[in-house]
Amino acid sequence: MKFKDYYAVMGLARDATQDQIKQAYRKLARKYHPDVSKEADAEQRFKDVGEAYAVLQDPEKRAAYDQLGSGPQGGGDFHPPPDWGTGFEFSGAGADMGGDSDFFEALFGQRGRGGARGRGAAPADHHARVLVDLEASLQGATRAFTLRVPEVDAQGRLVSVERQLNVKIPKGIRAGQQIRLAGQGFSAPGQSGAGDLYLEVGFQPHPLYRVDGSDLYLELPVAPWEAALGASVPVPTPAGTVQLKIPAGSRAGTTLRLRARGIPASPPGDLFAVLSIALPAADTDAAKALYAQMAAALAFNPRASLGV
Repeated sequence: MKFKDYYAVMGLARDATQDQIKQAYRKLARKYHPDVSKEADAEQRFKDVGEAYAVLQDPEKRAAYDQLGSGPQGGGDFHPPPDWGTGFEFSGAGADMGGDSDFFEALFGQRGRGGARGRGAAPADHHARVLVDLEASLQGATRAFTLRVPEVDAQGRLVSVERQLNVKIPKGIRAGQQIRLAGQGFSAPGQSGAGDLYLEVGFQPHPLYRVDGSDLYLELPVAPWEAALGASVPVPTPAGTVQLKIPAGSRAGTTLRLRARGIPASPPGDLFAVLSIALPAADTDAAKALYAQMAAALAFNPRASLGV
């Protein structure tokens, strides 16, 4: 997927004001409208301009887009960073404007289908994505977050207003689930009350575990003799270290399940230990002699499955 430079599509600098964005759109929309344009690629250019305008005219989508910078160097393939858009508030109201390109969908998806809130709008719900440490879900905790609310200042420039929130993280929450903060959404001028704020939870990378739903995966190194002969080895789990039986003849990639040792959801997730074979270093004469003895005593061809 190729990165789309919406500013280049509109012929604008990255610090363009909202008025300059509107003026550029009106000019280009007239130029490339399929009903009047004689350009061979007018229809596609018209769609590109409309998509660029849908992002740049919306302070929320524009601020999130600007976070990506100018895209990959050399025109390589683009993939949004895993934590892209984290900490930005998005409203859930507005016109149904957006793009239909893979690039637009990868960035905004359904979230991008709403436009910016307007003056006199009714109280609206807000949405934001936050990253928490896995321990917050395993134990329940309160975490502090800084959310950025994009706005347009009196000069038409895009600015970001920050607000601090202390949020209670429910024990057992999973990635993709939402925390609702009543009355923490947008309060329109002249309107009483405010919408709600919905925080979509994601997990920060963990040094031990990979999260999949309510399950946890742990890469568990074992010695060659433990895998070949079987053994009982210690395994770190969120609730403490337990002993796990390694069946004789285990291979790298063998997956062993520890029931209900994952995220304490309802029902609780499991912990899966994925075996990897850790080879001792041949860094002493004695170790080299043992390896040579194994090579001579064992009729073992690690490439037999390749037919060589």
